Amino acid sequence: MKIDTKHIAPQTFKERTEIRNLIGEMVSSLSVVPPLSMSNLETVADELINQYHIDTAYRGWMMVEIHNQVWKDTIASIPFDRRILLLPKCLSNSGKCQAEIDDLGLLCHRCGHCPIPDLQEKADELGVMSIVAEGFTSVVGLIQNGVVDAVIGVSCLNSLEKAFPLLIRNAVPGIAVPLNYDGCKDTQVDYGYVMQLMSMRSDKDATFMDYDGLRAQSKAWFEKDALKEFFPESADYTSIAALDWLSGDGKRWRPYLVAAVYTALTNEDRASDDVRRAAIAVECFHKASLVHDDIQDNDDERYGKPTIHKVYGVPLAINVGDYLLGQGYRILGGCESKGLIAAIAEAHVALCKGQGLELDWSKAPQPLTLDFVLDIFCNKTVPAFEVSLMLGLICAGDDKELRQVFHAYSKALGIAYQLLDDIQDFDNDEPIEIRPSAVLALVCEQHPDKDFLQQLFATQNMKEFFSQPGNKAILDEALEKARALAEDYHQQALAALANVKQVELKRLLFRITERIIG
Repeated sequence: MKIDTKHIAPQTFKERTEIRNLIGEMVSSLSVVPPLSMSNLETVADELINQYHIDTAYRGWMMVEIHNQVWKDTIASIPFDRRILLLPKCLSNSGKCQAEIDDLGLLCHRCGHCPIPDLQEKADELGVMSIVAEGFTSVVGLIQNGVVDAVIGVSCLNSLEKAFPLLIRNAVPGIAVPLNYDGCKDTQVDYGYVMQLMSMRSDKDATFMDYDGLRAQSKAWFEKDALKEFFPESADYTSIAALDWLSGDGKRWRPYLVAAVYTALTNEDRASDDVRRAAIAVECFHKASLVHDDIQDNDDERYGKPTIHKVYGVPLAINVGDYLLGQGYRILGGCESKGLIAAIAEAHVALCKGQGLELDWSKAPQPLTLDFVLDIFCNKTVPAFEVSLMLGLICAGDDKELRQVFHAYSKALGIAYQLLDDIQDFDNDEPIEIRPSAVLALVCEQHPDKDFLQQLFATQNMKEFFSQPGNKAILDEALEKARALAEDYHQQALAALANVKQVELKRLLFRITERIIG
């Protein structure tokens, strides 16, 4: 959220209350659930500004208040002892405050010369943890570590410019109350409004996923002893190599997504047998694709170690990949949920099509278009995200509307991820061969000169070529455009979640987006 000197809070309590009431009515009519993306917040704020002719200088303040309204019901369902109240030091009376400051914040003497003592006393009475410190960063850490589940924070709009996106990206259940005016001392806040928000409590109790616990659980499924339950013991080289490869290095994003989507939709503490089978199967397909990709791309290393075909030779490596594909389908065949095999087969075919497009181009390289590269992404990268979400959804009972949401979300997420991956190729000293990439496509489109492209396609190392005088500016231009595209697709991914009605599923996908491309 961009808040500058043109963005201020409404000047009177009456005006602030009137706009808060309008926001409350708008949010209720939209039936939205948290979290909302920055783009969502901007849209709602602009609709209100246009409909009620509100001063555009209040836009940033309104975005914060819209965020608050969307989270209110969830915050009210969180027990008081799982909340934290964050107050800024600038609320204190600078001329009379005698409090000390340590690493944790202000040590208030509760002298009564400012609102801080009353707010903290109310927090103590309710059982809400409270601190006086600047910034939301430490509070987000407390939430991520499971100390608290929600934050109610008071801050100036200038500080919220930095802190508020942090809450959005981490899908933190939170309310941010802007100070009535900016300044580094003797500021003011709508005291009664903060008291009201802090005291909200519904008769429901919110339940939140243990993300770290679920991640650890899904990783544990790939320990060798655990995998032996699904893989028959065998002494042949293919079986041994495949099991070593499957249980070896990897981020395990796909298995985690299968389990996390199922958990968010069912609120089950433990994954079902079908979920575990689907999670292992999807990793079998992923690891098989890596083996085949490394052969086709003639890569020497994966995860900082020699690739399978470098260790065992190409014939055995091909067999290892095929073996993992077969095992994936066999494991899925033992599931009760219908539609799992069809979903993963569709993703498998799409991935092969995307790889085929890349291989066909490599036989006769020619100037690239961005549309062609995005088509490769949509077949080769997007299905890898989408199939994991779909498998978790099918295990949870399936839903046609969510299938559509997951498709749109995965497309934007996959493209953003691959764009960033292409950009990051230029962040190290490793040579880059000519291959279909978004950066190369943008260079081709922005500089179609035949002589230039002929020299570019003749190079053995793109980094070396673009380090030459005059060429660096061309690369920088393409990288800048690619970053802008990545951010655009990032926002499209979040926007695709607008119709998700399950708060915890939406929170999960916001967090996943941040972890993968944020």
